[in-house]
Amino acid sequence: MNRRQYGNTGKSVSEIGFGAWQLGNSQDWETMSETAAIELIHEALERGMNFFDTAPNYGLGTSEELLGKALAGKRSSAVLNTKFGHAADGQTNYSTDQIIRSVEGSLKRLQTDYVDSVLIHNPPFEMLDGKYGHYEVLEKLKVAGKILTYGVSVDTVPEMLEVIKHTNIGVMEVMFNIFYQDTAEAFKLAQENNIALIIKVPLDSGWLSGKYNSQSTFSGVRSRWSPEIIRKRAALLEQIRFITNEETTMTMAALRFILAYPEVTTVIPGVRNSTQLAENIAASDGAMPWEQVKKLQELWEQEIRGLELGW
Repeated sequence: MNRRQYGNTGKSVSEIGFGAWQLGNSQDWETMSETAAIELIHEALERGMNFFDTAPNYGLGTSEELLGKALAGKRSSAVLNTKFGHAADGQTNYSTDQIIRSVEGSLKRLQTDYVDSVLIHNPPFEMLDGKYGHYEVLEKLKVAGKILTYGVSVDTVPEMLEVIKHTNIGVMEVMFNIFYQDTAEAFKLAQENNIALIIKVPLDSGWLSGKYNSQSTFSGVRSRWSPEIIRKRAALLEQIRFITNEETTMTMAALRFILAYPEVTTVIPGVRNSTQLAENIAASDGAMPWEQVKKLQELWEQEIRGLELGW
């Protein structure tokens, strides 16, 4: 597994990370047993994956709890990223007086005395510049040794630019994939400011795994797509089949497209079983040919940018 520098923390992380939204989340996915989840985390570590992304509201705290149990005695082998804003009780609260309580709760569930990074989890735009004191509180937690660095999780270029312009964050989690390339416009600026970039939704909520088509039906969190959006996504999927071959699955190619950007630090696809884990990790074994990267960039500019695809 290739590794990349995690901003200014002095640590390096696996370029393919472990998105832990699905751990303990029985609302949006089929329930995974505690034993299966812990075994999967252990397997990830054994295969060289050391970056784990979670949040208090993932599985209403269960994601963090499972990571804590799995990493007991193995904490030094992992780099942990969690968030603030969406709480373990399902409530959303960005008040600055809740930050320390939230982080302390995460530390307890994760069974650790520090986390490597904490992100403000998709806050309202007006909070991004720091005028309400969020970053001051996070800086105090950093000085206290509870966190190594902090930042935000956002989705758009204006949000990225607002944070980079007004703050000194060390890490940013952003949405980026073949079907949503907008945020690449701010990658270089983030790199120039030594901001680690975590890429979320790298498989476009499963579409870039190649397993869906125009006849697919969805439940849970994925039921948000209308029939029209499903048709649009399915048609686009057929247009990019050229990035696959006998050795390269759609998932591997989709992750390699993201890793073709040197500004990217790590990519966090979700993983529910050993087969998916192995496929994700295999993306680190090769690189996407530059001519394919260019074709996908051109497809975005010419055909996808103006489409309403949701997320």
